[in-house]
Amino acid sequence: MSQSSPPVQPAPGPPDGASPLDAEPAATTDHKPLVAPATTATKERPTPTGQPVPAVDDAVVMEGVTRKFGELTAVDDLSFTVRRGTILGLIGPSGSGKTTTIRLLTGAVEPTQGRVRVLGEEPRRFRRRTRERIGYMPQSFVLYPDLTAEENVDFMGSLFGMLYRRRRRRITEILKLVDLWDARKRRASELSGGMQRRLELACALVHDPDLLFLDEPTAGIDPLLRQSVWAELRRLRDEGRTLLVTTQSVGEAEYCDAVALLATGQLIALATPEELRRRALGGEVIEVETTGTFDGAALGRLAGVTDVRQRGPRDLLIVAENAGEATPLVLDAITQAGGDVASSREYRPTFDEVFAELVSRHRHQSGQEDPDGAA
Repeated sequence: MSQSSPPVQPAPGPPDGASPLDAEPAATTDHKPLVAPATTATKERPTPTGQPVPAVDDAVVMEGVTRKFGELTAVDDLSFTVRRGTILGLIGPSGSGKTTTIRLLTGAVEPTQGRVRVLGEEPRRFRRRTRERIGYMPQSFVLYPDLTAEENVDFMGSLFGMLYRRRRRRITEILKLVDLWDARKRRASELSGGMQRRLELACALVHDPDLLFLDEPTAGIDPLLRQSVWAELRRLRDEGRTLLVTTQSVGEAEYCDAVALLATGQLIALATPEELRRRALGGEVIEVETTGTFDGAALGRLAGVTDVRQRGPRDLLIVAENAGEATPLVLDAITQAGGDVASSREYRPTFDEVFAELVSRHRHQSGQEDPDGAA
C-alpha cells in the first residue's frame, strides 16, 4: 500500500531537497510525515445549504508569502502546506505575524508577494459555496452587542443558509458546548470578556464548516473550559475538518497535530510537537539525580549520548539519540564512577522551554543577538 502525503508539510524547496522552513540543516533530509495522514481526506461534505462540493486534499497552501504594511514586514517569506483533517497551531508572541497570516488566508488582506490557496481557490476570489465551508473567529469582538447570545448565533447560522429546524438544533448544541446555554438570553454587551470569546467561537462553529480559522480561541477562557474547547476541536479534526489555530499560549501546542513557530513574521520551525522537542534539545533527554555531587562530563563519551548538561552538583540532563537504550548505560557508568543514582526519568521539556530554545537559536543564527546571547 502506498503511503499518502503528510497532512502538514513545507512547500517544495530547492532541488537538493533542503527545506526553507527547517531551522537546522541536518533536519532537511528527513521526509517522514509530520502527522498521521487524514483518513477522511477524500470524502465530500455538503455545504450548509446541502450542496456537495469536491474535496481538496491540500486545504491551505502558502508559497513564499510576504505581507508588508509600509516599512513593517508583518509576514516574511512564509511557505507551508496543510492537508485536510489536521490541526495546525500557529504559535508565537504578540507581533509574530499570526493574525496577519490568518487575514491572508481569509482574504482580508492580499500578500505583497507570494501565492495563497485555500480550498483550491485564491482567498480574495472565493466563490460563495467556498465561503460557506469556512469558519472564522477573529481576535477582537465583532458581534452585535445589542443582540442576545442566542440571537447572534442564530443570525450567523441564517447568513450561511441554514434552515430553521437544523439551525435551532445546532444553536442548542453549540451554546451548550461553550457553556453559554444559561446565558443565551443575555445581550452580548452584558457578557464578560471570556464569555464574549466563547460566543464568537460558537458563531464560528454554528454552520459546521470544513475549514476553521481560530484566532486566539481560548484567550480569557478558564482552564476547565479550555480543555472542553480543545476536545471539541480535536473531535472536529477526527471527522475530517481542518483547523488553523493561533495562540500565545505555547503549552497549547500539545493539542495540535503540527506546530508552526513564528517569530518576527518568520516561520522558524514546523513539525509535530514531539519532533519540536527533539529539535530543541537535540534528541531525547534523561534526567538523573545522584545522592551526592557528581561530575557528568565523562558521560559524554558513552555510545548514543550526544550531550550532557550539568544543572546542579547532583542534577544532570543527558541528551541521547534513544533514551530507552541509553538509560541503562548511563546508570551503569555513574555507578562505576563511584556515584549513586537517586532517581532517573525521561525528561520532557515544556513547550515554553522548547519555544524559548528555538527562538533563541533562530535569533543567534540570523544575527539578531550578540554572541553572549543578549538580544
